[in-house]
Amino acid sequence: MSEQTTVTEQSSITLHFALMLEDGQIVDSTFERKPATFVFGDGSLLPSVERKLLGMSAGQAETFKLPPEEAFGQRNPANLQRFPRSQFSAEMELYEGLVISFADAARAELPGVVASFSDEQVEVDFNHPLAGRSLLFKVEIIAVQAQGEAP
Repeated sequence: MSEQTTVTEQSSITLHFALMLEDGQIVDSTFERKPATFVFGDGSLLPSVERKLLGMSAGQAETFKLPPEEAFGQRNPANLQRFPRSQFSAEMELYEGLVISFADAARAELPGVVASFSDEQVEVDFNHPLAGRSLLFKVEIIAVQAQGEAP
């Protein structure tokens, strides 16, 4: 087993993390579960977060503030779409915040959140729920291995 001292672009990293809103509300966390293990660059973490881990070593803990551009991007007004109310089942009970699954042009599932509605139309927000938000990313590095080695 090849132990590395710091995170590089050729690392397998075992860590605990918490993704939080700026007020401390936890969005996701491994601190109460088994730590996560990933290979640098495998898409498990946002590239901006991976860059912040470079040079960190086992036992090190940090909390990073991620502006929207480094997290889930800014909200895009083009991702708010209006549909005629008639496209939704009359039995469907609509409310703001309701998540509805749509199919995109490639028939892939695309979730949307009801932003507003009336008897005539329904406005659906297809932005990521965390778009436009600054987030806090708390990390504790457990182990750093050379890529391809078991942690």
